[in-house]
Amino acid sequence: MKGGVIAVIAILAVFQLAVQHGHAVTCGEVDVSLMPCINYLIGHDSSPSPACCAGVKAVKGMASTTADKRACCGCVKAAANRYTDLKDEAAQSLPTKCAVQLDIPISRTVDCTKIN
Repeated sequence: MKGGVIAVIAILAVFQLAVQHGHAVTCGEVDVSLMPCINYLIGHDSSPSPACCAGVKAVKGMASTTADKRACCGCVKAAANRYTDLKDEAAQSLPTKCAVQLDIPISRTVDCTKIN
């Protein structure tokens, strides 16, 4: 329970930062948002948790401009490459499972310069 409360507080903090004008997206923000998704992405959970889906929505909120989308993409790609046991199928299905239209693929191999 305590961990869930901390995750929600962290996600709310990310939302606050994301709506500030002129704010550049950081990998720390993206990592915090997607941290609750790790158990799903490595196959320990059969579906993403509500906290995970809230994080996916937070990342979508951060990625409003092309530059922000590319920055988020680079952060997601770097994070995906840190987890050698990441399940590619789980990563690719995450936005759909969370019912979020995410313009950023969750992949180790995506070319982020092609994100518009």
